[in-house]
Amino acid sequence: MSVLINLHSHLEGRVRPSTAADLAPALGLVDPPEGWAAAIALDAPGTLTQYLVRVAATYPFFRSAEAVRRIAREAVIDAAASGQSHLELRFGPATHADDANGIDEIVRAACEGLRDATAITGISAGIVLAALRHHDPETNELVADAAARAAGSGVVGFDLAGDELLYPALEPHTGSFAIARAAGLGITCHAAEAGPASAARQAVELLGATRIGHGAHIVDDPDVLAWCADHGVVVEICPTSNVFTGAIARLDQHPEAAFRAAGVPLVLGDDNPMQTGSDLATERTVLQRAFGWQDDDLAALDRVSVAAAFLEPADRERLHSMLS
Repeated sequence: MSVLINLHSHLEGRVRPSTAADLAPALGLVDPPEGWAAAIALDAPGTLTQYLVRVAATYPFFRSAEAVRRIAREAVIDAAASGQSHLELRFGPATHADDANGIDEIVRAACEGLRDATAITGISAGIVLAALRHHDPETNELVADAAARAAGSGVVGFDLAGDELLYPALEPHTGSFAIARAAGLGITCHAAEAGPASAARQAVELLGATRIGHGAHIVDDPDVLAWCADHGVVVEICPTSNVFTGAIARLDQHPEAAFRAAGVPLVLGDDNPMQTGSDLATERTVLQRAFGWQDDDLAALDRVSVAAAFLEPADRERLHSMLS
C-alpha cells in the first residue's frame, strides 16, 4: 500500500484564497483586482528571488495569532482531504512576529491549529520552524529558542530557508542550529537549490542537516553527489517548484534520475502548492508520468519517507503499518 507523506511544504504556501479574502478586511488589506487566487499564484517560471516575492504575498495574513491558527488548521485539513497521511509544515515565524504577537505566540498558534486538525482528520503532522537567511544570527537564535521550547508540542524540526542567491553563507547560522540540535529537533536545510553543490555538504557539516531541501545542483559535482550518497543524506525533491524557481528549466531536466543512480535517498514535497498549483498528489503523478517511476520506485520513496520524517515513534509505527 502506498502512502502520501509530504516532507517539504511551506505554511505560507498553503493559504486558501478564500481564507485570504475572509481575513483581509480585519487585517486592513485591500482585495487585489484580480482576486486572491491570482495574486497568490505564480504566472510563470522565473528566479528564486521572484518566486519568493510571490510567496511573500501571503505574509500579511500571518499578522494575528488567530489567523495563523486558522491557516495551520486548514493546511492540515486540506492535506488530509487530498489523501496525505503525514504532513510536515515549515514556516519562518520571525517574519510574522511583531509587538502584539512575538515569536512564541506565533509558534503556539500554529501548533494549536495543527493539533486541532490532526484530531479532526486522524493524520499526523508536525511543524518545522525555519530560520531565514536574510535574518541576523540573533533573530535566528530566538527562532531556535522558540523551537526548542515547542519541541514535543508540535514542533519537530528546524530549517534554513530564504534566498540562497542573495544570502549564501551558512556560517552565521551555526548557533541557531546548535540550539535546535540540542533540543532533539530534526534538521533540514534549503541548500544547493540556487547555490552550488558544495552548499549541501556544508549544510550537513556545519549545521548538522540530515535532509536537504531541493538540492538540485548537488548533481553538478560528482564528488558531492557521491558524498551525499555515502553519508545517507536525504534530498527533499519538489519538481514543479524547481521549474518555477529556475533551479531547472524544464521538468525533464530534473536530476531525480542522477540522484537515484548515485544511491541518494529521496523524499517528496509540494513546497508552495498555492503558488505553483501542484499539490503532493500531483507531484507524485509527475514522478510517474514525467520521470517514468514504477510501483517499486514509489514504494522505495514511501519507505525512505517514513524513515526520514521527523516523527514521534508511535506515528512512525503507524505509517510503517500502512506500508505493509
